[in-house]
Amino acid sequence: MEKTRVRPFIVDFLAALAILLLLAGGGLWLAQRYVAARLAPDPTTIANASLSGLREQNRLSAFAARFVAVVTSKQSQFGLSAERTTIMPGMVRYEVDLGRLSQRDVAWDDTTKTLSVRLPAVDVTPPAIDLNAIRSYGSGGVLMTLTDARETLDSANRSAGQAELLKQARTAPMMNMAKDATRRAVERSFAMPLKAAGIDATVNVRFADDPRRTDEHWDISRSLDDVLGNRS
Repeated sequence: MEKTRVRPFIVDFLAALAILLLLAGGGLWLAQRYVAARLAPDPTTIANASLSGLREQNRLSAFAARFVAVVTSKQSQFGLSAERTTIMPGMVRYEVDLGRLSQRDVAWDDTTKTLSVRLPAVDVTPPAIDLNAIRSYGSGGVLMTLTDARETLDSANRSAGQAELLKQARTAPMMNMAKDATRRAVERSFAMPLKAAGIDATVNVRFADDPRRTDEHWDISRSLDDVLGNRS
């Protein structure tokens, strides 16, 4: 008789213990999830800090190139003619105005772990002329002696030379190289802090004047302005 009384008690005790263990395990799991959510690095916060750092730089110049313009001008007067050719080297820098970046230009897609950044168009700076390297030669010494043809032709060549340098700098291959260099620099600026925080993310950078791709899904990503705005 005593054995039949003890057995149900043991069964009930074990069942109650199992329930308590399950409840404790569930509570521990919830606690771990809560702690992990609190301690896990937030990619939008990190991206916003990177954005602030970039904007403080004001203008980013990640690419520069040297070009040489060869221009010729002619002038006729009093039945005489003069001609001057100028070889003008100059350095051109390619810049992006980071001060124009806003939180609307940075979007985080949590599904694909992708950070998309939209940069302003690349600007080409006025050429920095190497004055010591300018070379000029020409013909028509009589007219140059009698008039100011030399100065007039040299001035025209300088203006035409600067225009030619800008024309060379704005060709599609040069602009593409400038964009690639700028894109890599900005991608590193966002990717390195995310990687340091243990976030495996992809950073995609495009420019405001880039053709819109058919596979682009900017609208489904949430900009930092939207994400951070919802927290306030």
